[in-house]
Amino acid sequence: MATTFLSTANSFLSSSSSSSSSLSSLAATVFFCPKKNNARRQLTFCRTFSESPSPPSLVLTKRSLSISFITSFVISLASRSNSSSANAAILEADDDEELLERVKRDRKKRIERQGVISSSNKETGYLQDLVYKLSKVGQAIENNDLSTASSVLGGSTNSDWVQKANIAFSKLSSGPEEKTQVDTFNSSLASLISSVTSNDIESSKIAFVSSATAFEKWTTLTGLVGQLKGL
Repeated sequence: MATTFLSTANSFLSSSSSSSSSLSSLAATVFFCPKKNNARRQLTFCRTFSESPSPPSLVLTKRSLSISFITSFVISLASRSNSSSANAAILEADDDEELLERVKRDRKKRIERQGVISSSNKETGYLQDLVYKLSKVGQAIENNDLSTASSVLGGSTNSDWVQKANIAFSKLSSGPEEKTQVDTFNSSLASLISSVTSNDIESSKIAFVSSATAFEKWTTLTGLVGQLKGL
């Protein structure tokens, strides 16, 4: 755009110079022109001027400025758009790489976890016994039969089946989320045993739902949800 303006200016200036020279020579020419007018003779000075249009001047009109501004603005927007696209492409590539790494880590964890589960048949048996006991306790509470629920639970968190269940929890829990669900389960189970012993049916129902929910979440996190019957 700047090159075009300079070229036009030079053309205008050279044209102006030649026109001014021509005008000066022609303006100096004076002719005596005899003219008859009935009875008298009159000398009339006739000056011949070569009229030429005034030399064009370099004027930046509002339209020229507007076109120049709009063109510059469009170029600026295009440059920003290209820059933004390039940055977005870089970020997207980084995101894809990060996602790929995450998928690889998750796959590695699943393989390792399946290996632990496959070598933990005894612990899986403890957990299967836990499922059966919770099922019986739930049915008893639903029938308002707290005496049966109490006999299944054993009356204390020191019962053999609770101790064995915690052995399985410790071996198969590999992350903080699993351990959080184990803590929730044990706390809810203690409340369940206390409520059943106190013949508090409503509190027993609430505690049972809480303990069963925590256990189900734990099995989902550890990948055992499909390997235990009755869930």
